[in-house]
Amino acid sequence: MRWWIAGLLCASTIINYINRQTLSLLAPFLKVQYHWTNTDYAAIVIAFRLAYALGQSPSGRLMDRIGARKGLSLTVAWYSIVSMFTSLARGFWSFAGLRFLLGTGESGNWPGAVKVVAEWFPRQERALATAFFDSGSSLGAAIAPFIVLGIYFRWGWRPAFIIPGALGFLWILCWRWLYHPPQIHPRLSVEERELIAASPDDESFDVHRTEKTPWIGLLKLRQTWAVAVAKSFTDPVWFFVADWFPIYLVSKGVNLRGSLLEIWIPFFATDLGNFFSGWLSGFLIKHGWPLAAARKALVIGGGIGVLLLIPTIFTDNFYLITALFALSTFAYGCFTTIANVLPADLFESSSVASVSGIGSTGAGLCTVVAFFLVGSVSDARQTSAVHSFDPILVTAGLLPFIGMILVLVLLRNPKQSGQEPAQQL
Repeated sequence: MRWWIAGLLCASTIINYINRQTLSLLAPFLKVQYHWTNTDYAAIVIAFRLAYALGQSPSGRLMDRIGARKGLSLTVAWYSIVSMFTSLARGFWSFAGLRFLLGTGESGNWPGAVKVVAEWFPRQERALATAFFDSGSSLGAAIAPFIVLGIYFRWGWRPAFIIPGALGFLWILCWRWLYHPPQIHPRLSVEERELIAASPDDESFDVHRTEKTPWIGLLKLRQTWAVAVAKSFTDPVWFFVADWFPIYLVSKGVNLRGSLLEIWIPFFATDLGNFFSGWLSGFLIKHGWPLAAARKALVIGGGIGVLLLIPTIFTDNFYLITALFALSTFAYGCFTTIANVLPADLFESSSVASVSGIGSTGAGLCTVVAFFLVGSVSDARQTSAVHSFDPILVTAGLLPFIGMILVLVLLRNPKQSGQEPAQQL
């Protein structure tokens, strides 16, 4: 049953991303129709990111208070309605306002999903379960071009917002039918309920045991800041790929109509990174690695791997650019899976969604700043259009590496008497 629950979380994330990717895929055409500059487009995207960022912490708190069953039902209904109403947009301000409303609804997905994983999965399976639902982001981003651009080239841009928006209501019906907390789930076997409950403590992480800690108390903990750093130094890179990759390819002279497969590859690579990270972390734990070591190993690999974005500035070869983006997003997938599972590793269930929301708020605010700079820098360098994104790609490659270092510093192992040096990382 727990993997059916994870499948529904993945489906929610896929639908979430199809809805948010609609604008980025249509941006090259809407920019021409409405005469937007990159700065204009960045402002519209920032409206979404700002609402998404500010909504994460309240959404996480809401999930902890009313539960994931009600909380995710409300958020999916909200952003599905807003996505459909975007078809009525008439210009810059209406697009910006509707994207802001979309961000408020979509902000609940990750805190709610992380809470469900903490409740439904034993410790050794949480990374893989997190990878499962988080892979929905890249799956949704990969599927979106075929759905959205297919609708656009056949019927225009307005139906391209309506049809993806309707998918959320189908998901709500499935969620309400299948999901209940494991303690009261009517179709959960006794064996699986015992397996979920039997998640032994791992002393290689310094876990915050107090339940229902207020926000101000959570902000005083280095564990909370480790989560915030892990998200804040990786999410802007992913959102750059998700929201700007088509525009970046156009700046390199690529024809989007004939390049749907290549657009899809970096997102598929992220999925592979998600699942590889989740599987490898669980594999290491099962073979005797401390929890902290199994998580940090993937953080290190991910932080180093995203540096491969930087060499893309030295080539205009479309296939080489695609390959480097794919390797970088694979590494990002490894890092972000661990970033998303850390709240469940470090906190009690009653605080997991709140901490996840705080981390995602930090990530969202960093993304807002990053997108403002992306729009400004790319417009300022339009005279050398092919290289207008070079400084952005260098920064995107360095951010996760810096985040990796900070996470390792913040998640130092607790000092315990008699702990063997081999357990330290």
